[in-house]
Amino acid sequence: MSTDHFQRLLKSDRQRYFFSPLFVTWKIGRERHLRGCIGTFSATNLHGGLAEYAVTSATRDSRFSPITKAEFPRLHCSVSILIKFEEAKNYLDWQIGRHGIRIEFQNERGHKRIATYLPEVASEQGWDQVQTIDSLLKKGGYRGLITAELRQSIKLTRYQSEKVTVSYAEYVARGRNGVSSNHVGYSSTSSPLPASRTVVLPATSGLHHHGRHRGLFSGIRHHQRS
Repeated sequence: MSTDHFQRLLKSDRQRYFFSPLFVTWKIGRERHLRGCIGTFSATNLHGGLAEYAVTSATRDSRFSPITKAEFPRLHCSVSILIKFEEAKNYLDWQIGRHGIRIEFQNERGHKRIATYLPEVASEQGWDQVQTIDSLLKKGGYRGLITAELRQSIKLTRYQSEKVTVSYAEYVARGRNGVSSNHVGYSSTSSPLPASRTVVLPATSGLHHHGRHRGLFSGIRHHQRS
């Protein structure tokens, strides 16, 4: 799926019938610091999934406090559709900037853990492959010494994604221009993938919620505690 195709899908009613793994990511400020990111690897209905994960990533990411209304003007929201899942040969069988990675490993107590980074994370942080794997192990809850043997025991799945991002300013401008929030054609940003989709969490589409069409920011405001 090309980025243009993804854009058209978001604008159309066909999103009701499209199922895919997806993530929604919120970033804040000029430096675009992470403010929340949650998604699913299960095939999820795009129409309902965007609504659910836009609100969940904004209010229930355990790493952050819930996003407040005062932060809206500085927010950017991204939606990532995940595609082309492939089992890697080893923990280094993936490319920075091209692939997202999901790892499965056993922690110090022998319990299975799963963690993921979207395709853009390693390049944004300036990490090499080993640094990315070690960071992801820690993100997944590993607290022991990370050894070469541990890295080699990892089961790694690589994937690609298609990403669309919208700022709050763009969202507001759309509303002022009388554009319905459930037909969105915001500017898109794709990861450096050749003619394939790249997924990154985020928000850009109108969502049907409690019988009314609401955009992502509206959904957060609706769920915000007073």
